Amino acid sequence: MTVTGTARRSRISPEREAELHEAVLELLREVGYEALTMDAVAARTKSSKATLYRQWGSKPELVARALRCAQPVSLRDIDTGSLRGDLRRMVELSDDGQMAKDTALMRGLAQAVHSSPELHLALRQLLMEPEITGLGVMLQRAVDRGEVASDNPAVRFVPHMLIGAFIALPLMEDRSVDRAFLGDFIDSVVFPALGV
Repeated sequence: MTVTGTARRSRISPEREAELHEAVLELLREVGYEALTMDAVAARTKSSKATLYRQWGSKPELVARALRCAQPVSLRDIDTGSLRGDLRRMVELSDDGQMAKDTALMRGLAQAVHSSPELHLALRQLLMEPEITGLGVMLQRAVDRGEVASDNPAVRFVPHMLIGAFIALPLMEDRSVDRAFLGDFIDSVVFPALGV
């Protein structure tokens, strides 16, 4: 099973699409994934359910695309000429307020993926894989430049390290990841593991 929304043709302007995505995220924060319905999204956005289904196909895909569009920049688009610069730029482009909101959303969605294989698939394909691919491109450039040894076993675990930081900090310290923590984590954990 794959998410097929990319094949649909949009009749919605980019501005309207952004408005719909923001409404989905607001509803998610208010009621959680399980209670979020296409009817509620349609009512909140003054659109029809048919339009929502035609554009996004399903609730899991709509949620995953809304989360994807909330990302400030794709990691693939960051290229400062060094891995240190790239990861620092990633931190600079992050927003503490947005990360706090995203942490709360992801905490709720982490529960929902256990009961919804469709949500799990949509989040993985539309949210996680593009970022992991972008991070992979960033790391490969660092290997190609000689910043990171090509046989360094930690390279393949960088996504796990970063995702783990976002999951562990709220669990261990009951706070959201912010730019200061993310920068410290990268300097103290990621760079040493990569030998940078």
